Amino acid sequence: MSIRDRGNIKWTSMMLPEHVKLLRDWKEEERLRKKPELDEQKLEEMNETINEAMAYNETLSFVYFSAYEYKLLVGNIHYADPVRKELRIVDEFGDRYDLKLQDIVDIRHL
Repeated sequence: MSIRDRGNIKWTSMMLPEHVKLLRDWKEEERLRKKPELDEQKLEEMNETINEAMAYNETLSFVYFSAYEYKLLVGNIHYADPVRKELRIVDEFGDRYDLKLQDIVDIRHL
């Protein structure tokens, strides 16, 4: 049996109920992250990166927000769909992904 088997359980008996509730709320908050709001400068920077990558067929890394967590995708932009507001990305294995522009948090050159 290791020291970390019981985690916080062994400490809750010595805590006030209010403290236990605050700890549980804090854990739930950490689990359910929120998508950050991007400012105009960041959006313009990402737009320039997209345009440049499409012109020169460069590989980019995309950080996007999905299901309360950040995910990473590396690939080339195959098509930008202005109607659906999506980017179609093809990764190094040839798999295609559709990323909504509103979900993208960061784009960088490799």
